[in-house]
Amino acid sequence: MKVGVARETAPGERRVALVPDAIDKLRAADISVLVERGAGEAAAFPDDSYVEADARVVTTPTLYASSDIILRIHRPTPAELKATHPGQVIIGMLAPLLDPQAMAEMANLQLTTISLDAIPRTISRAQAMDALSSQANVGGYKAVLIAAESFGRFFPLLTTPAGTAKPAQVLVLGVGVAGLQAIATARRLGAQVKAYDVRRETKEQVESLGAQFVTLTSVTDATGEGGYARALTAGELAAQQAELNDIIATQDVVITTAQVPGRRPPILVTGAAVEAMGPGSIIIDMAASELGGNCELSNPDKVTITANGVEIHAPTNLPSSMPTGASTFYSRNISNLLLSFVKAGELRLDFDDPVIAATVITHGGKVVQEATRKLLQPTPRGGVKA
Repeated sequence: MKVGVARETAPGERRVALVPDAIDKLRAADISVLVERGAGEAAAFPDDSYVEADARVVTTPTLYASSDIILRIHRPTPAELKATHPGQVIIGMLAPLLDPQAMAEMANLQLTTISLDAIPRTISRAQAMDALSSQANVGGYKAVLIAAESFGRFFPLLTTPAGTAKPAQVLVLGVGVAGLQAIATARRLGAQVKAYDVRRETKEQVESLGAQFVTLTSVTDATGEGGYARALTAGELAAQQAELNDIIATQDVVITTAQVPGRRPPILVTGAAVEAMGPGSIIIDMAASELGGNCELSNPDKVTITANGVEIHAPTNLPSSMPTGASTFYSRNISNLLLSFVKAGELRLDFDDPVIAATVITHGGKVVQEATRKLLQPTPRGGVKA
């Protein structure tokens, strides 16, 4: 079996799906590796490092013509899809719930697609394949570094002959993987950290990292399926926001990480809350995307400075800003997933396996993943749900 590693073409993307260190394990499973020329250069993995690991560096046409499976970060572009052939397998972070129609088009091309962002987090053996978590770890760490660099004062308590500097007050909104890493990193830098999440089960995790869990009276608990938070009702959102605004106003740094799979991120920091913050305060909106973000005033991939001097960062791809480390983590995730599907050099898909049922999006000319298929169902007005 031949596996190809694609060079990412998305603007600003510096990661690569497979690093040279992973190739030995694949070769042991009777998998040979082709690497598109220049695929790893932006992540500090030059072509020579792949050749030394016994991979073949090839041109783009050769990669798509010769590979049984293509490994990548993002969904293929229309131009890249034209180079694929029926029966080929695409594995990456395909975001099927955000664009189910794109998945239907890939099904029409007779492609089998497997999406790492659909890994079920509740299955223990799938944790080593969970690319969302590994990349969120990178993002949570980098978000704090951006905040510390942008903040005009110190994060830790400092006592010097010139006087005492108070520690920064940091609030983390959303206590998933990214939030926990942000809490831990801000604490290591010496900040006083508070955190809030609608899932009360996260309180113990927050406190174990030495941070204070913020308890609101408006939302008792909003734990959803698969380890994610459920969407709040309109009433819950309004009551939550009123309480959060008072807390946000007292913070030096606010880092937001709250997302709901396949939906617009909830607004947690309103324009009014930003206006109440002090000059020089920093907001890092990790949920920012083309769908919006957690901060009402976020502009994706831009830094906004408000009239009252609050600096709002809205990066949409923090893991790409640490491409070597992020690629290494992602490579382990995708290798573990691939090796769980490939037996004796052949791809074997057992749809009774819950990991396979959750992650295989298209196969045999059809959209087979239930969640994506539901979004493609006709609506009463003749459209589709997506």
